[in-house]
Amino acid sequence: MNKIYPSAADALQGVVADGQLIAVGGFGLCGIPEALIDALKDAGVQNLTVISNNAGVDGFGLGKLLETRQIKKMIASYVGENKEFERQYLAGELELEFTPQGTLAEKLRAGGAGIPAFFTKTGVGTLVAEGKELREFDGETYVMERSLVPEVALVKADVADKSGNLRFNLTARNFNPAAATAGKVCIVEVERIVEVGEIAPDDIHLPGIYVHRIVHNPSPEKRIEKRTTRERT
Repeated sequence: MNKIYPSAADALQGVVADGQLIAVGGFGLCGIPEALIDALKDAGVQNLTVISNNAGVDGFGLGKLLETRQIKKMIASYVGENKEFERQYLAGELELEFTPQGTLAEKLRAGGAGIPAFFTKTGVGTLVAEGKELREFDGETYVMERSLVPEVALVKADVADKSGNLRFNLTARNFNPAAATAGKVCIVEVERIVEVGEIAPDDIHLPGIYVHRIVHNPSPEKRIEKRTTRERT
């Protein structure tokens, strides 16, 4: 089975549709599938619910989909650095399901593991727990969180072999493996594609069984979210 597609647009063909629940890997602008996000924008699909730690920045990453109003709801843990995200939410134009960062990661991990729900202390006594089941264990109160199983996961990795085995680059791994395992269909954007066997077994961070389609993007922009410098002495 050939998993390699000639372009991001081809990889999304027949997979994405209006109203879907889509997970997008990345943390800030680190490890985001830039080409796949652009292709999703060009596909013109609407009313998306997007799971991601944040929504990029204004004019880049998922910020592009906010500008075109293709996202109706974000399931995220951070709004900062994106003025349009903040503006749409405060104006009531965008639904937002605020989720603590660790809970968001576990909701994806649980979804990929076939676990429908779990209990956590995080958020008890706050807005996060409103409307959710509470249960006591050993004298402590926990809130039940439902797992996330997106219809599509868009993921960024450093290297893939032709079977879809993936290796991520340092902190760019972040939410990508969890999103990949949770998605019913996983599409991955990589900088290098190698032959099967070229990635040492101990260096495979995600087995190819989770990956359905691969797109080669050898030169992503890799924009820096907030550059901090000092003058040379």
